[in-house]
Amino acid sequence: MVVLLHGFPELAFSWRHQLLALAQAGFHVVAPVQRGYGRTTGWTANVDTDPRAFRMDNLVRDVLGLIHVLGKKSVHAVVGHDFGSHVAAWCALIRPDIFRSLAMLATPFTGPPAMPLGAADTPDPRARQLAEALAGLSTLERPRKHYQLYYSGLEANAEMHGASQGLREFLRGYYHLKSAEGADKRPAPLPDLSAASLAGLPTYYVMDADLGMADTVARSMAQREMQPSRWLSEESLNVYSDEFGRTGFQGGLLWYRAATTRGLQQELQIYAGLTVDVPSCFIAGEMDWGVHMLPGALDAMQNDACTRWVSTRFIADAGHWVQQEQPEAVNAALLDFLKTGR
Repeated sequence: MVVLLHGFPELAFSWRHQLLALAQAGFHVVAPVQRGYGRTTGWTANVDTDPRAFRMDNLVRDVLGLIHVLGKKSVHAVVGHDFGSHVAAWCALIRPDIFRSLAMLATPFTGPPAMPLGAADTPDPRARQLAEALAGLSTLERPRKHYQLYYSGLEANAEMHGASQGLREFLRGYYHLKSAEGADKRPAPLPDLSAASLAGLPTYYVMDADLGMADTVARSMAQREMQPSRWLSEESLNVYSDEFGRTGFQGGLLWYRAATTRGLQQELQIYAGLTVDVPSCFIAGEMDWGVHMLPGALDAMQNDACTRWVSTRFIADAGHWVQQEQPEAVNAALLDFLKTGR
């Protein structure tokens, strides 16, 4: 059995190109819609919903519950993309007896929050350094803000769901800009973790301080001539726009609020020092800026967070939505890992 976990703003539908390919190779493939998305229940979409239910170890419990009701005691691999990559990594970190191998797509995992010796209530030093860099964005000559903090705020859902260009066109633009088709230049590692360095990221990651994400996307799209997408059909875009039109984005945005709430992150320090000790790999698009969004993350994942590293593969002509943009290459890489451990 192989479990595929989607990210934001996506659905189980985002794995449509992998389901049959992996099944034909002999795997029992399961791609759930995760908590806060689609037709899932057991949560509320209010803007003031307590984000505790969206803490990482609770998202892991969701996956464990799914495996249990399917009558399985373990799975061959857990595979995650974007925010789903972090859920997959936490699954393997907390329950390696159940999740026997790990494949992460697009988003590196750097390990649980650290707990400095002698200071149990002190935040992870890495988190403190990042917080200082994020705070510095507002003081730049061109004031900026980080998209994760925007997503954690109270206005993001209403602004994106009520996008002036229409929800469907907002999603079209958002998917386009983060794909290889929308890339303006080849991504490269940032020199350091500072506000000035982070400001070099595309505006869908580090936004102008006075704009929401829908307006950020609209401004970027107005500066380019849009060609029909080779990877996202109108029918596929309809699936996303129909579902997010019905539900809004708040369920997925609560993941970000939990991830940026200091108290909830400190609670995860109970896992400090644990590593991912099952065979692990990373797959990403060559044109994905998200790989380099946090300086040092790729090295930390390969050298520190995961002790049985197998491979890192970059897929040509692919951006952030790598499994949708280049499905055949991703399927081949996944099957190499799942079948031969390469």
